[in-house]
Amino acid sequence: MASALPGPTDSIRRFNRFYTRKIGVLERGLLGSSFSLTEVRVLYEIAHRHQPTATDLGRDLGLDAGYLSRILARFAKGRFLTRRPTRHDGRQSHLGLTKLGRKTFSDLNARSNRQIGDLVGHLPETEQHRLADVMRAAQHLLTPPADPRPTVILRDLRPGDLGWVVQRHGMLYAQEYGWDLTFEALVAGIVADFGRKHDPACERCWIAEMDGLPVGCIFLVRQTKRIAKLRLLLVEPSARGAGVGRMLVAACVNFARFAGYAKVQLWTNSVLHAARQIYEKAGFHLMATEAHHSFGHNLEGQTWELALNPKAEQ
Repeated sequence: MASALPGPTDSIRRFNRFYTRKIGVLERGLLGSSFSLTEVRVLYEIAHRHQPTATDLGRDLGLDAGYLSRILARFAKGRFLTRRPTRHDGRQSHLGLTKLGRKTFSDLNARSNRQIGDLVGHLPETEQHRLADVMRAAQHLLTPPADPRPTVILRDLRPGDLGWVVQRHGMLYAQEYGWDLTFEALVAGIVADFGRKHDPACERCWIAEMDGLPVGCIFLVRQTKRIAKLRLLLVEPSARGAGVGRMLVAACVNFARFAGYAKVQLWTNSVLHAARQIYEKAGFHLMATEAHHSFGHNLEGQTWELALNPKAEQ
């Protein structure tokens, strides 16, 4: 007769069986689709990263190279995938999603959101946050201490976040650049407008969290029907170097693309060196500069732009 399993092991295995059944992992196709769990995860990563390579995906997801190659071949055959040779290694390709691929992922993502909504929708909002906190704690405990990459998640707004955005912008820019209260007032106006009247279909804010604490933010707002504006990128000093800014900008750009914008524009200042490097790496191009006196200083303003859907400009 088999010996009884230790309490924690038994509980963890029992939860695994419960949760995999709840989210349908054991079904032939995930979320009622023809895709497996692994295939949906690969689609997710391609959609949320800026031009990843197969090597990047295989390393970060722990996938066998042959298995991943077969998944990517299937995506290419289904016309979901684009490949563009890298500059430095012709054997590697930058991966992206076609229009069909983006629509397919968007549909799967919406199904997944509905599934989680159905799963926790009967709980009061406070209990939903409690459940999310417990899951974040489990993720943190299971992350190897030797892993130098901290766990960062991007989430939607919660009550209290808008105030945090204003407060942290005001304090950090005063500490690091000596900007006065007029900058904090500017941020407060942008945030208030977003909170009162943003359109979730084409405007969004992301909050970056690390170990359950907010460490960054970014906003995407509509400027015209064809042009989106990236605003209020911020990364806390404690989270810099962990890729938080890159993740926020990538999420913003991907959402803008899915929403059908032709381009994303942003306005920044030349003294914000780290932010400008992130924009450049994401593919933004400097379009114009102008000298101005704002926030108690003489500054050089810069307008940057990223083309997304050329057809939408027509």
